[in-house]
Amino acid sequence: MDLLNPEQISEFREAFAFFDKDGDGCITVEELATVMGSLQGHRPSEDELGEMIRDADADGNGTIDFPEFLALMARKTAAGSASGGAGGADGDDPDEELREAFKVFDKDQNGYISATELRHVMINLGEKLTDEEVEQMIREADLDGDGQVNYDEFVRMMMLSDGAGAGGGHAGAGTTGHHQ
Repeated sequence: MDLLNPEQISEFREAFAFFDKDGDGCITVEELATVMGSLQGHRPSEDELGEMIRDADADGNGTIDFPEFLALMARKTAAGSASGGAGGADGDDPDEELREAFKVFDKDQNGYISATELRHVMINLGEKLTDEEVEQMIREADLDGDGQVNYDEFVRMMMLSDGAGAGGGHAGAGTTGHHQ
């Protein structure tokens, strides 16, 4: 319902990349202030910024990665066009943030992220991954071994990637095969 069209995603990706000054795949509070000022025409107050970070930072690491940023922008776009029509998802719900981020990856909305969908999103994020790296990312997240990532696996992957550094989600290669 509050999905972004490809043109919006492209615009937001460009804004995100432009303001991610160090290229680490995350934007800080200060970088977010600049992004929002650029996209909305005014710089948010400190209170608004704090609220945006709390709303958007699904994994709680204090920075915003691109899927979190897209979820924030999807909500802001929906709220702006339907005056709060986001169905009570006013940002205090990290589950809602993760659902929005999952939708960004799950292009065909079938409830699973395939290697093709993951590759497409990673390319859009500016990550040039080999087929093997994409397959490895899927294998690391794919707990049930069906070759794709469902929502529960995605949530687990997002929570684990918090400590791995968002710029290199494929860096934790040593964790395959130890399922809990």
